Amino acid sequence: MKTAIVIPARYGSQRLPGKPLLKATGKYLIQHVYERACQAKLASEVVVATDDPRILAAVEGFGGKALMTGREHPSGTDRIAEVAAKLDADIVVNLQGDEPLIEPKSLDLLPKLLQEDPNADLATLAVPLRSLEQWRNPNCVKVVCDRRGRALYFSRSPIPHVRDGEPRFHDDPPIFLQHLGLYAYRRSVLFHIASSPPAPMEKAEKLEQLRAMALGYRIQVGIVEQASIGVDTYEDYERFVKLSRQTVKKCVVQAA
Repeated sequence: MKTAIVIPARYGSQRLPGKPLLKATGKYLIQHVYERACQAKLASEVVVATDDPRILAAVEGFGGKALMTGREHPSGTDRIAEVAAKLDADIVVNLQGDEPLIEPKSLDLLPKLLQEDPNADLATLAVPLRSLEQWRNPNCVKVVCDRRGRALYFSRSPIPHVRDGEPRFHDDPPIFLQHLGLYAYRRSVLFHIASSPPAPMEKAEKLEQLRAMALGYRIQVGIVEQASIGVDTYEDYERFVKLSRQTVKKCVVQAA
């Protein structure tokens, strides 16, 4: 099965406008993400989906592939679906354009989950939770799975609820999981989700993946060891720049 990685990238981020074109490291932020995606072994194609000609020009300038989309899309899934319609791919991976440190092996795990389970419609990733603070944080999305690793529900609330005492974060297998916003869709599933209206529970939780669950789709969850560092704010970007410079300095010292 052919796999394409599509990276939605908007210029008009509410918290950090122009985020994909930040270039304090010498490379655009979107370039860091694109180059990581190109390291995935199972992807036959990597494409940036954007509604802004400045991002299109930047991607083409560093030798990447980008396609323009409409500006009216309410979500990244809709933007991805428009681009996927032009691609020869059986599986489409949604990689957000603010994940410059994403592990290529995580991107390979997503289509692998669908290849190994023909009954799964989507695949996504999660990481074990290790603190009460994260478990209680509504900005940290949680997922509960069954024994096969299928998602039962996603929520901003602390799930599963612990009636007596406090949660234990060292169970094996882990039952307290943080959802990571990476997805792999079967082609037809992606188009159906994108063409369907938001579900009531999606509107309540403000979680787009709940639309897929409301439609009855089966979501397989893969577990990875740690979450990558995303860039949502300028402070996040400053941390990434610092880490990037430390990595470059280390490589120069080792090569000397």
